Amino acid sequence: MSDTDFSRMLTGYTLTTAEILYRLPDHPSLLQTYLWQDYDLHPKFPKLKSFLDFWEANLDGKLYKVSVNHRHLVSPAELKLVGNEFKLH
Repeated sequence: MSDTDFSRMLTGYTLTTAEILYRLPDHPSLLQTYLWQDYDLHPKFPKLKSFLDFWEANLDGKLYKVSVNHRHLVSPAELKLVGNEFKLH
């Protein structure tokens, strides 16, 4: 995890995973799964909405169902700031 990911989590971003079911363009009766994962803001999910808008505008597979899960990786109760640091050698 990079420092930018950690700082984004402190500002309210959560790890968001979306399971996207879509119809195959050549065989519309078959469904395919795509997993999308990124840090996004709950509850509006602007990055996920932007990705889905791009999908509908540019890709041939029609969306069937999108399931979204998110997890706060760092919460205020889990974060404890340390006042001092001691180094030996």
